[in-house]
Amino acid sequence: MFTSIARITTIHPKRVLIVAFILVVVAAGLGGGVIDRLTTGGFADPKSEAIQARDTLATRYGQAESNLVVIVNAKSGSVDDPAVAAEAEALLTEIQTTEGIANAVSYWSTGNAPPLRGADGKQALILVSIAGDEDLVGERADLLIPTLQIDNDIISTQITGSAEIGRQFTSQIEADLKAGETLALPITLILLVIVFGSLIAAGLPIFIGIISVIGTLFALFAISLLTDVSVYALNLTTMLGLGLAIDYSLFIVSRYREELVKGFTPAVAVSRTVQTAGRTVAFSALTVAVSLGALLVFPQAFLRSFAYAGVAVSVIAALASVMILPAVLTLLGTRGNKLELIQKRQKAVEGGAWHRVAIFVMKRPVIVAGVVIALLIGLGLPFRNIQLGLGDDRALPADNVARIATDSLRNNFDSNESGALEVVSTTADTIETSAIDAYAAALSNVSGVGRVDALTGTYVNGSVVAEPTATSQRFTNEANEGAWFSVVPNIEPISPEGEDLVRDIRNVDASFETYVGGSAAQLVDLKASLTARLPFAIAWICLSTFVLLFLMFGSVLVPIKALIINALSLSATFGAMVWVFQEGNLSGILNFTATGSIEATMPILIFCVAFGLSMDYEVFLLSRIKEEYDVTGDNTTSVAHGLEKTGRIVSAAAVLISVVFISFGTSGVSFIKMFGLGLALAVLMDAFVIRGTLVPAFMRLAGDANWWAPAWMRKIHNRFGISEHVDLDALEPAPNLTHDGQTLEADHKAVSV
Repeated sequence: MFTSIARITTIHPKRVLIVAFILVVVAAGLGGGVIDRLTTGGFADPKSEAIQARDTLATRYGQAESNLVVIVNAKSGSVDDPAVAAEAEALLTEIQTTEGIANAVSYWSTGNAPPLRGADGKQALILVSIAGDEDLVGERADLLIPTLQIDNDIISTQITGSAEIGRQFTSQIEADLKAGETLALPITLILLVIVFGSLIAAGLPIFIGIISVIGTLFALFAISLLTDVSVYALNLTTMLGLGLAIDYSLFIVSRYREELVKGFTPAVAVSRTVQTAGRTVAFSALTVAVSLGALLVFPQAFLRSFAYAGVAVSVIAALASVMILPAVLTLLGTRGNKLELIQKRQKAVEGGAWHRVAIFVMKRPVIVAGVVIALLIGLGLPFRNIQLGLGDDRALPADNVARIATDSLRNNFDSNESGALEVVSTTADTIETSAIDAYAAALSNVSGVGRVDALTGTYVNGSVVAEPTATSQRFTNEANEGAWFSVVPNIEPISPEGEDLVRDIRNVDASFETYVGGSAAQLVDLKASLTARLPFAIAWICLSTFVLLFLMFGSVLVPIKALIINALSLSATFGAMVWVFQEGNLSGILNFTATGSIEATMPILIFCVAFGLSMDYEVFLLSRIKEEYDVTGDNTTSVAHGLEKTGRIVSAAAVLISVVFISFGTSGVSFIKMFGLGLALAVLMDAFVIRGTLVPAFMRLAGDANWWAPAWMRKIHNRFGISEHVDLDALEPAPNLTHDGQTLEADHKAVSV
């Protein structure tokens, strides 16, 4: 296959580029509007109890959770002053008459209910339920919230609640995405110039990266026609699109230049590059796609969207690197060194730094491996204490308006109105008033419950503290069928205590079946969903990785070693993330607020992306080692030469892709910051520590057994192996490089990547 690709790209490079240009233009035209089709939701399992509670609340009762909280601040006096009450009542009326509002109540409309009044008497609440799914709630909130922002002589308002916090997350992440791209692109270009020495050569990875991103946006657009795709997948599209393009372009261009230095003409050099490095790039992309494809086992649209983006971007980046880039190189010939700013000279293999590192390690493999493994295990120890949570307002910057408003709720109100749980009966029959009363009283007795609002009144500590009002009728429907209850906690809902509260409420006996929803319930259900499906994701990654590496290298030991090493590396990364983001170490330097937990989906995302990238580098290194071993049959020499010929490429690629990740690590949202910095740490650790120490140490200890497989598996590899015979020796080197009538000496000049 790669022989055919090489032939096409060298014989018809202009046709390849014309077809590519047409495809990119079409993809840009269609994919450019994908953002309008993406969802801001998708974090929950659609079949979970919490979501069933939300859907039942909407369909049967025409209600929604209190997803918007308006804090009314009295400029003077208290919230009980007539002027303040009049302003608040006018605001409530305006809200109630707004399209899309399922319900709205206030301190004043509920007969001055004490839980809705701040401890200082200067603040009181309006609770708003915006109807619709997550996207529709967001659209309605965008229109409603500006009208609620009041600051006159009598009152001022602050806005919070899940709808406003979600708006702020989206706004912050969009701003961070633009800032990250603005920061990453120029720094990356400068580093590429340093690596390649030439402006033209440095521009090639950026060119491939742009194609990869445009192609992935089109893929996401096509997928969005069939299913929900999360807007947050755009972050991964940008990061991986540029990152993988840099990886693959470095590998292709460096091998091309290596072939030029051997004396081959540009066309022959491109052909040899596609048949060797091109094959490796394609296989590396397959391992990345397989790793990210594991996210498809999860039911959350948020996680599945990262699989869509990751698989698409890895495949498109590989296609562009193996087909479009070689066509460009064919047309450029030796002109890729034009606009040279830094002159590079290629060193002898035996004189390179990575060759010396490999020899040092292989002379004392047990000691080096023992020290590094101990270090990785030590770094990974904090991972034992990981606590999973949901991103709440504390993930936003400290000066964010929604976070400031939520802090006011925490500090001045006994109950947590924005964290209320909805307990919804599953029956469509009329429920006796006595049964509702008994159940509401029992719920209010649960530790951690501040109060319970129900059809029969308001309950605290098992007793009725307020009789039902006209607004209490919302707790059933017009036919008095079924009932639901609002359970307001007096603890932080997104916390271990909040999770315990959900379990306790679900265990309260009732004469009817119920669903329990709300943010804390969604966290409980999310963790249960992730825990149930995580073994399948890990099994898929391990099995598919083993199979792919075996099919490529025909070895049993190589894939087992790769899995073990990656597990050690990733556990160290997760340990560091727990130490920093959960426990709060370095929070001042990195400018975030530690909450004692880590957003539940982030470890899974980091695992899949980092595992795919580590296998990317593993394939780069092993393919070159195997190529050397097939020629020399000497294990030690092949490892040292393979590490020298790929170590510079892998380390350069790791630094460059880490710049992209770190740029997103500057995000104002703490879990996006963790995503970027966690991936940067994983990539750098893998490139500089794992590939430089554990890989050569393990391969030295295994010796020729590295490439062993039992006879029956060897037969499988011979029949189905991902390999292609390439007789590179049949391509005779030319004494000089000739292009467009110009002759260039080929004995010394090359770029050392």
